[in-house]
Amino acid sequence: YQDFHAFDLSEATRVLEWIGDKGVFVAGYESQKKNEILHLILPLRLSVKENQGLFPERDFKVRHGGFSDRSVFDLKHVPDTRLLVTSGLPGCYLQVWQVAEDSDVIKAVGTIAVHEKEGHLWPRVAIFSSVAPGVLHGARLSSLKVVDLESQKTTYTSGVSDSDELSSLQVLDADTFAFCCASGRLGLVDTRQKWAPSESLSSCPGSGGGRWCAEVGGRGQGHGCSIASLGSDGQLCLLDHRDLSHPVSSVQCPVSTPSPDPELLRVTWAPGLDNCLAISGFDGTVQVYNVTSWDGMGGQVEPLFTHRGHVFLDGNGIDTAPLVTTHTWHPQKPRTLLSAASDASLHVWDWVDLCASG
Repeated sequence: YQDFHAFDLSEATRVLEWIGDKGVFVAGYESQKKNEILHLILPLRLSVKENQGLFPERDFKVRHGGFSDRSVFDLKHVPDTRLLVTSGLPGCYLQVWQVAEDSDVIKAVGTIAVHEKEGHLWPRVAIFSSVAPGVLHGARLSSLKVVDLESQKTTYTSGVSDSDELSSLQVLDADTFAFCCASGRLGLVDTRQKWAPSESLSSCPGSGGGRWCAEVGGRGQGHGCSIASLGSDGQLCLLDHRDLSHPVSSVQCPVSTPSPDPELLRVTWAPGLDNCLAISGFDGTVQVYNVTSWDGMGGQVEPLFTHRGHVFLDGNGIDTAPLVTTHTWHPQKPRTLLSAASDASLHVWDWVDLCASG
């Protein structure tokens, strides 16, 4: 069973950024054209705590909108403000946007300089939220820095010549952040100290290379904070943040082929469920897993649930699947996710653990 809502965007997005629990930002990523940035309000019936009868309003509503002259590969909302920071190609600067209070406009209000300009790379972005918000960004470990959003002064820099390419950045608290390199290297950094990350220097054991992404999150297997690392061949590793040199487990997810676009790989921990995560970026599906029973290395695992809503049959009964470009968990509804695909479809859906409910 799925409670399911679909919305057709005017262009595909790889951005799903929450603002509160009722709104989400999306943005186009096509090159050589203007791309929309939209603030969407979720269908009304998804905004109530309990089922309070029928609601006539089942659609997303566009609350604010604007246009970017560049492709938007990443968008982050600055908590407790009306500001957004975007990154994309060309990756020569970050753009700062403001969501208007008295109109429906999202307007560009500034830029953040990126000094290491690389034609094919774009800076990854994360936000330190505080009284003076900081923007963490970098395309490689060597270019990692934190910039004060208002003064644009650099408050932290890696200061190393390491050219490893970054695939994701994640702020964990007021002083620490995590990075994942495309090579599979993971690290935790304390900005109160000079660059001395605790890190794993390679991807999971037995991996055949490829590209990797990661997310710090759940309380996997009772070990406290866990890191999930996903490879483009479907290998998924769990690591305890206290010892990144020895993965807790390494499993193989049932993906039919390696990811056709590893930049779109995504692994996310469920904020409201212990030990659950979701993966996408291999095909037109989103797979949900419970990691509780995972141990050891190399075993095959099966998902608890697979969302196939982006997959459809053509006239000959053949699966024609757009690629899922991103997904995210609802911040308050434990089993609700949003997913977007390369055909500009946007879905919000619930999933049920058939094993638990049986």
